Amino acid sequence: MKKTVIIVIVVLLVLLVIGGVGSYNNMVTKQENVIRAWSNVENQYQRRTDLIPNLVNTVKGYAAHEQSTLQAVTEARSQATQVRIDPENLTPEALQQFQQAQSQVSSALGRLLAIAESYPDLKANQNFLELQAQLEGTENRIAVERGRFNKAAQDYNQYIRRFPRNIYAGIFGFHTRPYFEAQQGAQNTPVVEF
Repeated sequence: MKKTVIIVIVVLLVLLVIGGVGSYNNMVTKQENVIRAWSNVENQYQRRTDLIPNLVNTVKGYAAHEQSTLQAVTEARSQATQVRIDPENLTPEALQQFQQAQSQVSSALGRLLAIAESYPDLKANQNFLELQAQLEGTENRIAVERGRFNKAAQDYNQYIRRFPRNIYAGIFGFHTRPYFEAQQGAQNTPVVEF
């Protein structure tokens, strides 16, 4: 009788350890997918940041007296590049700070592109048109990568929150990851004034 109980306990412990190892390895894989997706998001934001000086310099030649808008774009870009997030410590607060900095860049770029409408020569300039197309493409890439990040975060979060993996996740220190969310007021149509 004692041998049977010991064998059952040993078998249960072995199954528990095997289940824990498998769950741990899957959590690591899914966590790495979230980190990779975050890196892709940052890569696209960096691409946009790299395009901004060229766009500002192109507009400067045509609209030198729009200095305050050009300066706002440059300052927003500078502030956005200072907000860095370690993907291992991706918290809702850090993500909100990052989104706010990127939102300021988007707003400043919107004002800059609206100014371009007042300058027919600038609107026809090949360099400006190409930069504008690249920025539009980058904004689309950003949206795609943010969606992929949210999908990877959802997959990871669901995995670590399901029973019994939630127990292993707690033991091994795996925590949920935040999602990108629409900025407050994003549902409102922007007003462009000249």
